[in-house]
Amino acid sequence: MFSTTYLYNSAEFIELLLSQPIQRKLIWISLFVALSIAMSLAFLIGTGIPILLYAASTVGFMMMGIGVLITIIFISIAMLCSILTRDKAKGIGISIILWLFFSLLFDGIILFLLFQLSDYPIEKMMITISTFNPIALARILILLHLDISAMMGYTGAIFKEFFGTSLGICISFMILCLWAILPFLISLKRFNKKDL
Repeated sequence: MFSTTYLYNSAEFIELLLSQPIQRKLIWISLFVALSIAMSLAFLIGTGIPILLYAASTVGFMMMGIGVLITIIFISIAMLCSILTRDKAKGIGISIILWLFFSLLFDGIILFLLFQLSDYPIEKMMITISTFNPIALARILILLHLDISAMMGYTGAIFKEFFGTSLGICISFMILCLWAILPFLISLKRFNKKDL
């Protein structure tokens, strides 16, 4: 929300920058880097201090790293939402709908699929489907390293078999990095061609 609102509120300033002899690509990348650094620092100060004080372990540091990645992912998605439409209300609405989808609706769809297809072996398909939601992927990674996967039954064992290995962790981090890079690259391409 903050990133989308910030980009809409600074639209006149961005237009002023575009009138200067500065490359469009450089302006958009600078906005992305500045927002990412500011929001990541805010996240690290807000969660890093309690984690360092009360849970300074591998899982705690993993939680901070994944939290920073999720922050950057949603900044990237917010930049894409703000470049898709000039209308501020519509752009903020798109970002709210995407946030609600990733945080709530996606889980509801997954639960519906699990109940409807409970007679079939769909656990491996769930691994693939979970990569389409960065929040679900981050949640699974953290839960599996908290050893709560034992409470998840057979599905937890399948997730642990894939996401619990070093290869699974590397693939998950690469997918999360793709989630951060791809929406930003799409927004950068649109920003370069957009008539402001």
